[in-house]
Amino acid sequence: MLFQDPPSSPTTMTFHQFFLILRARWRVALLVCLGIIAATALASALLPRTYTAQAAVLVDVRTPDPVGGNVYQGQVAPSYMATQIDIIAGDSVAQRVIKTLRLDDDPLARQDWISATQGRGTLQDWLARSLQQGLDVRPARESNVINISYRGRDAEQTARVANAFAQAYLDINLALKTEPARRYAEWFDEQARTSRARLEEAQARLSDFQQRAGLVSTDERLDYETTRLAQISAQLTTVQGDTTDSQSKRGAGADTVAEVMQSPVINALKSDIGRLEAKVQETSLNLGPNHPQLLRMQSELASLRERLSSETRRISASIDTAFGVGKYRERELQGSVAAQKSRVMMLNKQRDELNVYRRDVEAAQRAYEEVSKSASQSRLQSLTNQSNVVRLNMATAPLQPSSPRTRLNLLVAAFGGTLLGIAFALLLELSHRRVRSAQDIAQVLDLPVLARLSASAGGRGRGDGGPGPQLLGGSNRMALDDGRSA
Repeated sequence: MLFQDPPSSPTTMTFHQFFLILRARWRVALLVCLGIIAATALASALLPRTYTAQAAVLVDVRTPDPVGGNVYQGQVAPSYMATQIDIIAGDSVAQRVIKTLRLDDDPLARQDWISATQGRGTLQDWLARSLQQGLDVRPARESNVINISYRGRDAEQTARVANAFAQAYLDINLALKTEPARRYAEWFDEQARTSRARLEEAQARLSDFQQRAGLVSTDERLDYETTRLAQISAQLTTVQGDTTDSQSKRGAGADTVAEVMQSPVINALKSDIGRLEAKVQETSLNLGPNHPQLLRMQSELASLRERLSSETRRISASIDTAFGVGKYRERELQGSVAAQKSRVMMLNKQRDELNVYRRDVEAAQRAYEEVSKSASQSRLQSLTNQSNVVRLNMATAPLQPSSPRTRLNLLVAAFGGTLLGIAFALLLELSHRRVRSAQDIAQVLDLPVLARLSASAGGRGRGDGGPGPQLLGGSNRMALDDGRSA
């Protein structure tokens, strides 16, 4: 019996109703499921077989660079492994694979390129994009291993291409290390030549200055001249002291001068004069003033006094002479001190200039040594044939295709076909709704079910004398037969 749901009919479905629908329309669901499985099997049979070969490389981030001594930054920079993956999947590696396998010399590849692009672009770029479409580069989980997989229709070719990508990556990685080092080595060599020329110029200026100044060892000559200046200064001080003493003696009285007072001749003459004066006084008391003896004694006394005066004048003259000589010697020593000071100052200036030239030479020497060291290190690094990437395994030709995976496809088709078959059966049921249970009548009419008539009871009630409708004691529902009686 067909019916249309009223607007107020509920849309919920019980598990019993769902089971009845599936039991009634199981053939439709089965046909849909089998159709999907058959289509999947046919597609799996018709799809071309593809093979996947895989090679693995190890990026060692723990071993330091044997030339530079620096540790790779893989542990510090999380993007290091991602950068290596981008390099493998980049155009440079693909171009190297094309050259290694000579793919651009294949006439079939050239025909395919012309057919696909009508000759636009270059064959190498087209081949590189084609290779990159079949390439899959993935890092191993929580390790520094990179898996390089290539998918293609020829098992042998996929293995060759995967190995070519691994080798091309090793070559590119080494080139990325050695090529900058080679350029740095060339630049450092040029800087080393420039630094050496500057060092030679600085040494030439130092030698020319030493020759012009006549300097062999500035420090020793400066010490000698400084000592000589100290000696001359000491002599000048002594002479100035003697001159000052002579000048003070010249201003004092002749009798108070120490040389006069301490002169033995003058002291002897004073003694003789004193005795003779006493004798003259004594004689003048006994003899007359014109007595020859008294006159002789007076004449002798006058002679002694003249000698004392002459000796005093001689000592005074010697003091004047010493003062004059001291003044001359003082002027001479002052000139010597001034000249020696000039000589010492000139040596200090020459030493300062010499130190400037020496510092220039030392700075040029240090710059040349540093540049030479960097040039040698860059040259060694440019000649290295080792990198921090090693190959773990070679790709081998796969024995089984990687796609299509028939078993997996059939399992997925069976699961999906079952779901689609059930969905199609439910959709068909909802579009042509039938009464399949007493619950359907109760939901549609929204009335209680009082009794249930079976198909056999209905037939006897129409003339075979059988029992009529059977009341369900205590029940408020009437159940119809299943889908076959509907």
